[in-house]
Amino acid sequence: MADERRGGPLAGLRVVETGSLIAGPFCGQLLGDFGAEVIKVEDPRGGDPMRQWGSHRPQGLSLTWPIIARNKKSITCDLRQAEGQELLRQLLAGADVLIENFRPGTLERWGLGPAALAELSPGLVVTRVTGYGQDGPYAGRAGFGSIGEAMGGLRYLTGEPDRQPSRAGISIGDSLAGTFAALGTVMALLARERTGRGQVVDSAIYEAVLALMESILPEWELAGARRERTGSILPGVAPSNVYPTRDGSAVLIAANRDTVFNRLAEVMGCPEWQGDERFGTHTARGKNQAELDELVSAWTREQDRDALLERLHEAGVPAGLIYTAPDMLADPHFEARNAVVRLIHDRLGSFPMQNVAPRLSETPGRVHTLGPELGQHNDEVYGGILGLDAGTMTRLRADQVI
Repeated sequence: MADERRGGPLAGLRVVETGSLIAGPFCGQLLGDFGAEVIKVEDPRGGDPMRQWGSHRPQGLSLTWPIIARNKKSITCDLRQAEGQELLRQLLAGADVLIENFRPGTLERWGLGPAALAELSPGLVVTRVTGYGQDGPYAGRAGFGSIGEAMGGLRYLTGEPDRQPSRAGISIGDSLAGTFAALGTVMALLARERTGRGQVVDSAIYEAVLALMESILPEWELAGARRERTGSILPGVAPSNVYPTRDGSAVLIAANRDTVFNRLAEVMGCPEWQGDERFGTHTARGKNQAELDELVSAWTREQDRDALLERLHEAGVPAGLIYTAPDMLADPHFEARNAVVRLIHDRLGSFPMQNVAPRLSETPGRVHTLGPELGQHNDEVYGGILGLDAGTMTRLRADQVI
């Protein structure tokens, strides 16, 4: 039985995570945030590469690892060895979920495919995260998040129209695949309550990205229109852009809805715009987007940032700043809602990170621990859960199985 002391809506569930890097482990992070006991299985020869990755590494330490491995336990196990595969099989016999992001067919080669695992534990949910999914002509290809972002349509639409497509500054494709994997896992667990049977959750990076692509497919097939890169605007959605201020800053204003635009027009001292054929409707504003943006920019250039924001907020016009990390750490709203949580890292001290989302009123998630040391929980899991004796543990270490 999984450790239920952590609380949260998933307390009592045991998740075994064999994935590495981001897509699979982000799924595990989300489940662990809401109380699941997540046992991360790592290669004893160095563990998850995320332990070393990152462009900034104070004292040689990854700043990503403590976040993506938070609330998890770490054990080492060489799954390429038959004895390591047997250890995983024993662990899965008492688990609720397996997360893996190997290439399709890897588990099957090890005798640990979904069919074999269903015989071992009929209620086990097997969550598989890959670039292209478990079947189809591309299934066997190596797939990273950036490729899925491109194939799913996001990369083409990101950036300025006169330049090559850009990428987001984060691994959004991986994280989306992990998010959909976590959603699918919870739905599969809910279905298990009715059927008693587990199932396979197949989360592909390119499909997770495609799921967010709104209406680009019917726009092409039915209207003959292909969306293009448009920089800071969405064509036909106005005013919704970044506007300059007198003190050299910039403010985001999103007033494209009719009622909101009417409030902006009042604040700007241009109430007549509400009946202007150029700006009176959403469609009209879209057609005259460039002209409207110039008019709004001319108005914002005459005001300092803070005073402008105060006027817009008082009028009920959505507006804000483009935040960086220092802004987030200093913002009173972030502080009031505990959007940033701090834990103590044994070498780095106070360690800030994003808190659990979304919030649940009765069974909220929580960050209990930072990412563990490699193999930190070997004794707890192998000795406590599987009941291996000290002699067996010593031999497994000597044979580099764990």
